[in-house]
Amino acid sequence: MSEVAGKRIGVREVAAAAGVSTQTVSRVLNGYAGIRESTRERVLAAVTDLDYRVNNAARALGTSLTRTVGVVASDAVLHGPSAGIAALERAARTRGRWISTAYTDSDDPADIDAAVRHLLDQGVDGIVLVAAHGAAPLEGYDVPIVPLYGESGIRQRDAAALVVDHLADLGHRSIVELAGPSDWREALARTAGVADAVTRRGLDLVDRVEGDWSAASGSAVADAVAARIAAGATAVAVANDQMALGLIAGLAVRGVEVPADASVTGFDDNPDAAFYTPALTTVRLDVEGEAEYAVAAVLGDAADVPAAPVLVVRESTAAPA
Repeated sequence: MSEVAGKRIGVREVAAAAGVSTQTVSRVLNGYAGIRESTRERVLAAVTDLDYRVNNAARALGTSLTRTVGVVASDAVLHGPSAGIAALERAARTRGRWISTAYTDSDDPADIDAAVRHLLDQGVDGIVLVAAHGAAPLEGYDVPIVPLYGESGIRQRDAAALVVDHLADLGHRSIVELAGPSDWREALARTAGVADAVTRRGLDLVDRVEGDWSAASGSAVADAVAARIAAGATAVAVANDQMALGLIAGLAVRGVEVPADASVTGFDDNPDAAFYTPALTTVRLDVEGEAEYAVAAVLGDAADVPAAPVLVVRESTAAPA
């Protein structure tokens, strides 16, 4: 229990402040369904106001639950993973949970396993993997483990297909793909979406080059992409906005203008994408919905399916000259 002005705060004090029974407080703190949202909000407000802290160790002994969701994250400096972690925290809190995050910058299965076991030692109720590499383990543990973008990356594939369809609708027939690192589940899903749409629309994928999600890696492949554009490619589908930023800058140095000489698309719709030069056409995922879905999955709860991806058309795409 917490202490305020020398007084120990417990469930009774929370119940009195919220105007409910101690049983209702217990039900809210343990995430039971069937409680009015207004009642839940009053209880959680009282918990915050009184600085009431649940003893997770005692709760775990009695219920085998700690009300904590574990998150294993890598490459959290990138926009996608950092936005995912923030969304998971919000999703967990709406269910009366907190998150505990273990960071790993490695695609080594042993390193990821160590992060998972660190969280298991804390008694987390389940684990969500953010920026999951292909080597990340998902089975063989005592709690559910799911990637943030589950279901085999269905919506990632759909989003990548959206930008290719947009290019095809503009009249582009020959495109280059700048993919993410091939050991990432998300990169593989996005590449699959590009391939599906290219085949369906009868386009020519003249090259696939790979970056590491950074703007620097986008700039680094500008020579190769510029050569393809000189040979007739008219568009580039890029697997994230940061690589697109680097690529556009690298092409400009080489005298290739976007979109006059080639259209470029991104992925993620990060907060800066509208302010690139030119403003970037990209695709937006329902990150909040994905986080809610992942948290529900590890807790064995039901959740609405995330919204479909949305194409955001800006100035970096145009009909081929």
